[in-house]
Order: sequence, then C-alpha cells, then structure tokens
Amino acid sequence: MSLVLLFLLFFPIFLLYRSLFSRKPNLPPAPASLPFIGHLHLVDSCTPHRSLHSLSLRYGKPDSSRLIFLNLPSPTLVVSTASDAELVLKTHDLAFASRPASFSEAILVNGTGQGVSFSEYGDYWRQSKKFIVVHLLGQKRVFSAPFRAARAEEVTAMMDRIAANKGEMNLSDCFYAYTNGVISHAIAGKKNNAQRFRELTDDISAILANGSLYQLAAEVFPGIGKLITKVSGLDEKFELYNRNQFMAEIIEDKKKTANTKEEDFVDVLLRAREDGTMGLDLTENDIIAIVRDITAAATDTTFNALEWIMSELMKNPNVMAKAQTEIRQIAGKKTMVTEDDLNQIEYIRAVIKEAMRLHPPAPVLVPHESTTTVIIHGYEIPPKTKLIINAWAIARDPQSWEAPEEFRPERFLGSEVDFRGNDFQFVPFGAGRRMCPGINFAMVTIELALANLLYSFDWRLPGRDLDMDEGVGLSVPRKNPLYLIATKL
Repeated sequence: MSLVLLFLLFFPIFLLYRSLFSRKPNLPPAPASLPFIGHLHLVDSCTPHRSLHSLSLRYGKPDSSRLIFLNLPSPTLVVSTASDAELVLKTHDLAFASRPASFSEAILVNGTGQGVSFSEYGDYWRQSKKFIVVHLLGQKRVFSAPFRAARAEEVTAMMDRIAANKGEMNLSDCFYAYTNGVISHAIAGKKNNAQRFRELTDDISAILANGSLYQLAAEVFPGIGKLITKVSGLDEKFELYNRNQFMAEIIEDKKKTANTKEEDFVDVLLRAREDGTMGLDLTENDIIAIVRDITAAATDTTFNALEWIMSELMKNPNVMAKAQTEIRQIAGKKTMVTEDDLNQIEYIRAVIKEAMRLHPPAPVLVPHESTTTVIIHGYEIPPKTKLIINAWAIARDPQSWEAPEEFRPERFLGSEVDFRGNDFQFVPFGAGRRMCPGINFAMVTIELALANLLYSFDWRLPGRDLDMDEGVGLSVPRKNPLYLIATKL
C-alpha cells in the first residue's frame, strides 16, 4: 500500500518536472492535435494533397515558406513550396534520403526480398539504384531496339483497337492495356504475360491502399494490427498475393531460355545474379521484389498521366488543335508516328508537362525520413521524422507560377524548366537521391502514345459534360473512366 501511495504522490511531480524542464525541440507550426490520432482527423485520406495544402496555408508561416509539422500519427514534416523542396531535396538531401518503415513494402516483397523505392538508405539501396539506372532504366536500355519494337507493337495494338471501335469507348481502359503491355514486355518479354501482369498490378494497387490503412491503424492502436487485418479480411488477401507464383515461374522459365540478344529486365537481373560482375548480390527474392517494385511504380502513374493529358486536351480544344497540327506536320503521310518523329515535338511536350504540373503522377511524393537532426528556418527537425513533399501544392503555388490553376502549355515553350530534378517548382518525379529513375521510360511511353492518338484521330465527347473529378489512389486517377468518340482520319 505504501508503494502505491508513494507512486501517487511522486508521479504527478515527475510529470510536472518533465514538462517544465525537459528540452523540447523548436518545431514548425502545427494545428491542435487529438490524443492517439494526432492530426489524422484533419487530413482527407481520399485527397491528402488538397487537405495538406489547406493546412499549410492556414497554419504555416509565410516567413518559413509554410512549413508545418503534423502527427499522422508519427511526426511528419510537410513541405509545400519550391524553396523548401530545394532545402530538403538538395541542401539536406542526404539527411532525408531514407524511407520510413512501410508495411505495404513488406507485403510487396514478401518480407524476404529487398526492393528499391521503399528501402531505407544504405549500401543495398545505393547499389541497387545504380544498377537499375545503368542496366534497366538508363537511356541506352530504354531506347534499345528491343524496347523500341515493344513500344511500337503495343501502340499499334492500341490504335487498332480504337479504330475498330464504333461509338464511344473507354479510353482509360485502352491506356491501361497499353501501359501494362509496354511494361510487361520490358520486364519479361513474353507477350502472353500481359494479362497476368495486369492482375499483378491490380493486386499491388490493392496492397498499397489497404496496407497503408493497416499501417495507420497499427500506429494509432499498437499491438492490434494483426487483429485488424484478420477481421477486415486483409490477411487472406495478403497471403494470396504472396503465394502468387507468377514471377517465380517467369524466373524459372528464363533460366532455361536465356536470351542475351534481346534481354528484358528479368534476363538482366538473372545475369547479374549469376556472374556477380554488376556489383549487386541478388537473391531470387530480391529479383522478385525489384520487379514488383518497378511494376508498382510504372503502371498506374503512366496510365493516369495519359488519362489526365487527354482530359485536359478535351477541356481545351484550342490546345488540342495546336497539338494535332504540330504532329500532323511532322509525321506527314506516315501510317504511324515513330519514335524518331518525337525528337521534333515541342508543343506536345509542353502539353505533357503542363498536364503533369496540374496532375502530378504522385501528388504527394513517396515519403522520406530524416536520419539526423536538421535545422530548417531555425526549426529543429528530429531524426526519424517523416517528410511529405506535396508536389501538387508546389506546382500550383502562385509564387512560382503565373495563373497556376490555368492550363497553359505555352508557359513551357522556350522555358528551361523541366522535371528532371533541377527545378524545384516542378517535381512530379521527385529530385535528389530518391528521384524516380524511370523518367526516360515513362516519357517515351507517354509521348509515343499521345502523338499517335492526336495524329490518327479526331476526338469528341459522347454528348455529356467532361468531369474532372479525382479518384482515390497514390497516383490519383480520374474518378470516372474517360469515355470519348474517335474519328479515324
């Protein structure tokens, strides 16, 4: 009993002493938070980029570039301006080069392999990132003859499908099939794998969405995460995903039929594993993890970009007419636009950039995590702080862009502003060490498809207004599929 009394007497004194004398870091401004959930109630899970932008405008101080510090429920720094993006992605890039622990990533790689996008900063990440840039997604590989032939085949199939359709058609579905075909071709080579890759992509999208919900629940209510997944049925979904032997079957087939003349991604990874000359010690699970990683990063972002580009063109018919005039003058009387023609496009490339400014492939970039204490604008950012970069807010900031809400491709004509990591007012692919390595692959896939769509067809709406509502997802697709009517020229 005496121990209980002593505890009751001294515990309040201890709490008072700690609150008065313990040192608290000088953090950026934040709204009032709630117990357990912190600021979660202030962030819309469907459109986090919009709610985070509103919070930064309301609580961020102009003299600190609108930085805010939230508990979601883990400590989180939110960046919403170009100047602060440069600070965290260039000046303090190394300090923010890691990733927070991700339940979704653990599921994607089955807990036994290592991917690239979500892995923490270290030797494995440095070696694997270098390997991917040089051997899988570098210019030499992306523009090699086999990859050019694969893109040409897939874009031809998409154009034939559109030409054969009578009346309105689901163009979103066409874009998904095209993007999935290009990626499956690049990864595994075999055309008949496209459908199974599509199923894999659908599973990955579900994992990323449901896994994020699980991780959130586990952070708010530690210790009951397993119960949450079991009750919700996620456990079974995750288990089925990890029992999927599709990639293992591809690897076994590749071992028997190695192709050194027209290598795809899996061929290159297997060769790296066998000869050990590329500086990367890979297990079979690592290969599966890297392939899943690339599939997750490439499919939805590219397909959604095409959706939004065509949506903006339909919304802005004058821009559509200019873009069609350009490509029809360049391609002349060819049957199809080829990749050689893409060297001459200027206005269409400006259209793509402007659509990506308004609709970034990932409105909120994949989170970073600080590994050391960082001082920004006099604020002390502790280690293990999650960093969220709101690319959507940065691209609509009136301090960086004139008339930011308007669709004006002309703003990029004659401008050196690009998305390759040097212009921090425009970071749809990120910047710094964790910048997306797939820019070349994504851009040629988008440019080739768009140029052919504008060259071969005239487009009109099927008798109803065009909605521009956003859907739910890490790459924020259209809420509703894009239905258009194509007229073959």
